[in-house]
Amino acid sequence: MEAATPLRVEIWSDLVCPWCYLGRARFAVALETFEHRDAITVSHRSFELDPATPRGETTTLLAHLSARFGSAERVEAGERRLMDLTAEVGLGYRMDRLNGNTFDAHRLIQFAAERGLGDETLSGLYRTNFAEGRSIFDVASLVEVAADVGLDPGDALTVLESDAYAERVREDERLAASLGIAGVPFFVLDRAYGIGGAQPIETLKAVLDQVWADRQAGQAAPV
Repeated sequence: MEAATPLRVEIWSDLVCPWCYLGRARFAVALETFEHRDAITVSHRSFELDPATPRGETTTLLAHLSARFGSAERVEAGERRLMDLTAEVGLGYRMDRLNGNTFDAHRLIQFAAERGLGDETLSGLYRTNFAEGRSIFDVASLVEVAADVGLDPGDALTVLESDAYAERVREDERLAASLGIAGVPFFVLDRAYGIGGAQPIETLKAVLDQVWADRQAGQAAPV
């Protein structure tokens, strides 16, 4: 017997987080093999790893990470590992990409979600950043992504040149704080279960199975 209401999965992530990029792809694979996938709704929630980064300013990723961690060799080794991991799920990955503030990109996703294109926009932003190594940190670049996924570029430009959807982004971030989410990716299922990190596909599938079984047994109810 199917659940009366969909099982809700909320995924907190940031557009510059490679583990979020990987985790989302792994979750998609797990969901594809899940027997009750048609009874699940998935939504993106905004999270900024570095909100203090000035909007509109960029630096190379390797320079940014080397400044934080103090070792270019260590950073490059980590990036090579991520390149291998993302390739396992069919994702493109470039080390020569930029880093910048993602607040406006999150606003674009919120705007797109109202028009039924939130998932496509999230995919487009991830692809632009990680696979193509192009900027997602300025208005012109974001409008290009919007147009590519089927949004009206004029409407996207109007949104991005205003503060529209800013409060939606901040609401997601406040909700993350209230749930104790301090890092991403973070998956929340039915507001009753949480799992962090880019977990292996089998782990994500097992979580889906367990949450579904508990729900059917009446051990957990969505809030």
